[in-house]
Amino acid sequence: MPHQNHMITTSIPGRIDDRDWSALTKGEQIRMIEADGYMIVPDILSSEYINILKTESDTLETVGRDYSPYQRSCRDAHLENDTLAELIAYRPTVDYLEDILGDQLIFISYGYDRSEPGSPGISLHTDGQPYGSTIFGYEGSAPVTIRVLYYLDDLTLDVSPFRVIPKSHLSIHADANPYKRYESHPEQVVVPCKAGSALFLNHKVFHGTLPNTGNR
Repeated sequence: MPHQNHMITTSIPGRIDDRDWSALTKGEQIRMIEADGYMIVPDILSSEYINILKTESDTLETVGRDYSPYQRSCRDAHLENDTLAELIAYRPTVDYLEDILGDQLIFISYGYDRSEPGSPGISLHTDGQPYGSTIFGYEGSAPVTIRVLYYLDDLTLDVSPFRVIPKSHLSIHADANPYKRYESHPEQVVVPCKAGSALFLNHKVFHGTLPNTGNR
């Protein structure tokens, strides 16, 4: 009897944005976050700095989210560790934010997140909820916010890749109500990137992650 190969294949829901982000000019990057609501700056953290941040973040006490024990976080991580707190004023990032927003920047929040194998992913949502929210509080009511996500490990298609609905922050349709949540969307884009990258995110754009189906 011939040997049979059994194989399970999975598909990634949505277009994959694996462009060469280093090829974008500063103007193209700023246009990207203004028009599409997100952008990636690769290699903003050196490998040496990544190792320092990973060593320090390993000391944090994390708790599982209410929807999964495999999605873990530590809020106000800057209050727990002075080395991690220094990242708030990281000059390369501040330079980008000043180019995007101007030089009167206000720091709002700092958190550490880890997606372990088995994490179900995060539904598509916004971080801006202007009408009062018990989830985000005063922070969510800010009219303009840029979140910066630093990735200390490679963000691959099987390990909780970021996903986003480009331009959704510009929509005034009822479906773009900031309190809505979506498990998926036909226009979602999946964004892998390398460790050391920073993702700049307009807090009004719908975004989330896919599950961690990998082994790390």
